[in-house]
Amino acid sequence: MSTQCFCVKGQVIGADDPRLQGVLARVHGTPERVRCLCVAAGLEMYLARHHHLVLKRMPGTGSQHHPSCPSFEPELQQSGLGELVGEAVLESEAGQVELRVDFAWARLIGHGAVRAAPQKAPQEEVAHRRMSLRALMHYLFERAGFNRWSPAMQGKRNQGVLNRYLMQAAAGVTIKDVALSGRLYVPEPFCEADKLQAGRRRREKLALLQPSCGQSPLAIVIGEFKVSEVTSFGHRVWIKHMPDAPLLVAAKPWIKIQRKYAPLFEARDADTGHQIRLMMAALIRARREHTYEIDAAALMMTTQQWIPVEGVYELALVHALIDQQRRFIKPLRYDATSASVFPTALLVDAGAAPVPLYAVSGFATPKERSAMAAALKTGDATVWRWHAGQPMPAFVPAQVSGVPRPVP
Repeated sequence: MSTQCFCVKGQVIGADDPRLQGVLARVHGTPERVRCLCVAAGLEMYLARHHHLVLKRMPGTGSQHHPSCPSFEPELQQSGLGELVGEAVLESEAGQVELRVDFAWARLIGHGAVRAAPQKAPQEEVAHRRMSLRALMHYLFERAGFNRWSPAMQGKRNQGVLNRYLMQAAAGVTIKDVALSGRLYVPEPFCEADKLQAGRRRREKLALLQPSCGQSPLAIVIGEFKVSEVTSFGHRVWIKHMPDAPLLVAAKPWIKIQRKYAPLFEARDADTGHQIRLMMAALIRARREHTYEIDAAALMMTTQQWIPVEGVYELALVHALIDQQRRFIKPLRYDATSASVFPTALLVDAGAAPVPLYAVSGFATPKERSAMAAALKTGDATVWRWHAGQPMPAFVPAQVSGVPRPVP
C-alpha cells in the first residue's frame, strides 16, 4: 500500500515524511483543517497532541475513508461498539471521549461501591447503557489498533508497544469525570537490569490507591495473565512483566471469575497449533500499603500478536490471513450477547469496500447459528463463510494498487 497522504494548506505530504511534524505545527491551534487524501474529495482530520502531533479522523467519518487507509473504521453495526456509541461511548469533535461504565472508581471502606449523589428528579433520568470492564478492554485494544493487522506489523509487536499504545489510547478518555490514563496501569517490559526503577515507577503510578476520606480508590491493570496460586487467604494472580507484584484475590471471587471465563482458561490447553494470550483487565484496590487486591476482573483471548479473538475456532482464520500477508480488521464483541452477528474479520485490501469473512464454530449453539443467518440475510452463495473443521475457502484476492492518491 502507498503511504497515507494529507493535504495541509494546499501542500500534499506523506505520513512518513520527516517534514510532517513541522508542517502540522504550523496549523495546530488554528481553524485550518488537514485533509486525508485516501478518497477523491478528501476527508477532514483533526490534530491531537500526545508526545507529538497526531492526526485523527473526525468523529463519525471512519467508514468514509478508503478501507486500506489507516484512518478507516468499519460501520458501527459491524461490531459490538455500535450498541454503545451514543450511550456508553460519547465522543466530542475535539477527540475527547466520555465512557459510561458499570463499575465504580472507589469503594467505601468497609462497605460497597461509592454511588453518585441522587438527582433531584430521578423520574426524569434516562437509563443509559453502561460499558463492562471487558468492553472497556475491547475499546482500548481497538482504539490502540491491536484489532488491525498488516504485513508491516510482523515482528513489531511486543510488551513495550502494548504499553505505549494502550496508554496512548487512554489519553483523552474520561470515566466519571476521571482521566482514564491516570487510573490505568499497563506493565512495562520486564528487564532485570531495570526492575528496581520499573518497580518504583509502578508504585508511584499506583500510589493513588491509598485510602482517603473513608474511600478506597480503584485503578485498572491490563496485562497478560500468567498463573494463579493458592495462598492461606485466597489466591495470588501473576501478570506477565510484573514478577514482583502479584494481585491478591479471595477464594470465592476467583472461583467466580474462573467459572465465568472457563472457556478461555481451557483454551490454553487446546490442541490448535497456535499459542494464545489471556489478557486480563483487573480492577484493583489497596488491601494494605502496596498490596493490590482484585475487586473485579475480565479476560480476553488474543493471538500471539495481541489480536483479540472470540474463541479458539477463530485462530485458524486469523493465522491464515497473517500467513497470506493480508490486511484486515478484527471486529470485537464488546458487550453484545453474541459475536455471531458480526463478521469474524474484514479484509481491507480487496478494493473500495471491506470484505466480511464469517467463521462458524463447530460448537456454535442453534441460537448462535440462527443469529448469524439472520445477520447475513442473503442467499448469495459468494458470501465468504467457513465452518471450522472443514476446508477453508479461498479469500478474495488482494488488490495491489493501494489507496488512490488524488491531487487536492
